[in-house]
Amino acid sequence: MESIYADVTISMSEFKKNPAAVLRDAKRRPVAVLNHNKAAFYMIEPALFEAMLEELSDQELGRTVLARMGERAQAIEVDIDAI
Repeated sequence: MESIYADVTISMSEFKKNPAAVLRDAKRRPVAVLNHNKAAFYMIEPALFEAMLEELSDQELGRTVLARMGERAQAIEVDIDAI
């Protein structure tokens, strides 16, 4: 069984009838659009999408920091005034 990651679901055929109404009725919550009872796609507002991208970027930055901290033994000390 496939998990659905939204509290609001709608069939593909119902979604196609009036996508704007689906967005309005969802009241800013993510909507899973189902095809044969499986999530075909999720509809989310731009602000949530942007927040998700920001979170992914932060996670990637965190991984980069951890990787570079593991390379501290190879670091070269420099004088900031010499740069």
